[in-house]
Amino acid sequence: MDVIGIGLCTFDIMIKLSELPTWDHPTRLDQVTFDGGGPCSTALCAASRLGAKASFIGTAGKDWFADYKLQTLKDHDVDISHVLRRDAKENQLVCVNVDQSTGERIFNLHKDFYLHPVRVDEIDCDFITQADYLLLDGHYLEASIQAAHWMHDAGRKVMLDGGKTSAKELDSKLKNLVTLTDILICAAGFAEALTGLDDVHDAGRAALAYGPQIVVITLGENGSLTFTPENTFHTPAFDVDIVDTTGAGDVFHGAYIVGLLKGWDLETIAIFSSAVSAIECTFLGGRSGIPDYKQVKAFLQRHGIEIP
Repeated sequence: MDVIGIGLCTFDIMIKLSELPTWDHPTRLDQVTFDGGGPCSTALCAASRLGAKASFIGTAGKDWFADYKLQTLKDHDVDISHVLRRDAKENQLVCVNVDQSTGERIFNLHKDFYLHPVRVDEIDCDFITQADYLLLDGHYLEASIQAAHWMHDAGRKVMLDGGKTSAKELDSKLKNLVTLTDILICAAGFAEALTGLDDVHDAGRAALAYGPQIVVITLGENGSLTFTPENTFHTPAFDVDIVDTTGAGDVFHGAYIVGLLKGWDLETIAIFSSAVSAIECTFLGGRSGIPDYKQVKAFLQRHGIEIP
């Protein structure tokens, strides 16, 4: 395997509508579809579609919903041999309400969403450390921390999807995981909560002191900022007709790993990852629009950009 991930895989019910309904004001639906979701698993789908060998470690129930979400992984050639099947109904169900005018969304999680975590005693050191990269999404922290230690002991790399947060300070276990991370990719608020600094540029630079050699902060339509000990640069986002922003950050992470595997410079990787994210945003659902390598290359050529 090139990359193995530990994290979430969800069953997403995608609902596109003009406004959210209320008890007194029902709303007609513009479009409804099912898709697989979850930060880690969607990133692995992107990495696999772009040419990497990927495997997912997470949980699934034993019903139709669970079978469907795992099928979405298999459809993207992601290995699921180490998925942990629980003798229960699928609990990682998400209703995603998508604003048809902006592509922004609101997530409603099942009440038992976090009921069956991945435990440390359920993960396999030899299987995990065969990969060049371990991708984590901040869930199942005990198992993730142990796996990160194993990877570093084996001389491998760890990437953390820090996601987005409005908290003023990170959980202590999540902070610990950051110290075991080589590449930190996060959205608004994460670096600020990690460092206690309000300015995104100051927070990005300060986050390097916690352990990562690379920190990338994704800013949606404003692109991304990359920080290393030697350099800081901004990568603009591509202008596309947005249908749904679900999975945009997730596929960015998967594409980023592919760029690292190819040995590209970080500016090329950021441009490539931004292109994959932009293409994904033109489809409804977090995985339905994941492009392959040829599609990304053609997209970039239309923008006057050549990649190796």
